[in-house]
Amino acid sequence: MDLSFRFDRDVAVMTAIPTELAVLMVGIAARQAASPTAQLQAMLDRPMPAGALLAPAHGAFSRAMEVTLTDWQQQ
Repeated sequence: MDLSFRFDRDVAVMTAIPTELAVLMVGIAARQAASPTAQLQAMLDRPMPAGALLAPAHGAFSRAMEVTLTDWQQQ
């Protein structure tokens, strides 16, 4: 992996990096990919049918508000 970001070099020539640095970079990439933010971003890229936006699985537009109103009505 060439990390110098110089575009005036021949693309076929690769620069080797030390093994410890490569392992460190792979570990960082793995932790970033496993983060909640990365997982949420991956879900946002999935196509959803337009009807799914107006009919959530739990049946309410705001699940927290539904629970609050239901609890309030039962008192």
